Amino acid sequence: MHDVDTDAGPGLVVVVGPTGTGKSELSLDLAERLAARGRAAEIVNADAMQLYRGMDIGTAKLSVAERRGIPHHLLDVLAVTDEATVARYQVEARAAITEIIGRGAVPILVGGSGLYVSSVVFDFQFPGTDPVLRARLEAELVEQGPGALYARLKAVDPAAAARIGASNGRRLVRALEVVEITGAPHSAALPGDPVYWRPTVTVGLRTPRDELTPRLDARVTAMWAAGLPDEVEALIPAGIETGVTASRAIGYAQALGQLRGTLTPAEAIEQTQQFTRRYARRQVSWFKRSPHTHWIDSAAADRVQQAVDRIDGGMPATPLS
Repeated sequence: MHDVDTDAGPGLVVVVGPTGTGKSELSLDLAERLAARGRAAEIVNADAMQLYRGMDIGTAKLSVAERRGIPHHLLDVLAVTDEATVARYQVEARAAITEIIGRGAVPILVGGSGLYVSSVVFDFQFPGTDPVLRARLEAELVEQGPGALYARLKAVDPAAAARIGASNGRRLVRALEVVEITGAPHSAALPGDPVYWRPTVTVGLRTPRDELTPRLDARVTAMWAAGLPDEVEALIPAGIETGVTASRAIGYAQALGQLRGTLTPAEAIEQTQQFTRRYARRQVSWFKRSPHTHWIDSAAADRVQQAVDRIDGGMPATPLS
């Protein structure tokens, strides 16, 4: 292994992939490997739900002890009543990354929230917001339900409607708001031909679906055994039930249903497993669109070395089949 030139290398290292593939562990291993070669590294969270204080079990958030003394950024920065927005995240994540680079360290952006990752990695601007228009659309969501907003979006921006789906009311409202503000499709806000914000190496972890699915199911069961319903119950006084984003998080919405008596524990677990599997498929679809991601099998014994080699620029990108 050759020495690290502290004036060379990527401005940003990114670790992506579907949930349950070991992104956090790889990011820690990479940070330790880089440190051993003379280059400090710090980790920036790109999981939208790990932004929330108190949402630990259901997000598989690393405890302070599990972070191996490596600095982590953008964990536990929001209250459960705050709305997580990708526009705000973009500003804060880029500020953290710029400060890390200013310290001479390597920033490692890690997470599975595709839009959050892309907002940092690629150079594009988010359209503004209109409080009056937003309030009207949110009222329509309550009165008419997400199906009506989905039908309207499908008529003006089929690509955005297909990407968002018929049930995500919050994102449907935002997409329609962008269309009305800009007069252009919401999908036009995302770069068709991505331009990188700064030099970047992206490493993706992949796991065959027949292996990942039972792993995800077991992970959900383990979260319930670890006390996810108790964690959610403790967040009720903090306002999680009124949190626009937090209350809808996979696992947390189902645990709330269990606590309210609308779901049995078995139903809550089964629904969370179903939604987690669906989310993992969406993550794969999102990340495979990037032609510059270097894909590594999550079970490979030499996955850390493979990632280091790719950071060093020694190997070409591999497509995700």
